[in-house]
Amino acid sequence: MSVKAIREVPAEMQTDDFHSLEEKVYRTIELLKAAREAKAAAERDTSRLREQLEMREEEIDSLRNEVVVLKKEREEVRSRIEKMLNQIDELTAAENQA
Repeated sequence: MSVKAIREVPAEMQTDDFHSLEEKVYRTIELLKAAREAKAAAERDTSRLREQLEMREEEIDSLRNEVVVLKKEREEVRSRIEKMLNQIDELTAAENQA
């Protein structure tokens, strides 16, 4: 395109094109700001969720350990009760034979 052809483009057309381009740039800037805000919010949410997940995992580990301890205690109590019942059975059997 020659310099003469460029000069022949009406000034109004150049102004409209510039305003259109300017509007697109401003819209792009707003979209970028919104995307950055959304990214920051997502990163905050991710961080908060990771902390919650970590707390839940610690709680689950603690509960698992507690379950193991309670199962051991239950077995100990069961064993002691069985011994007592056996002793009672022996005493009642001895009384019945006497």
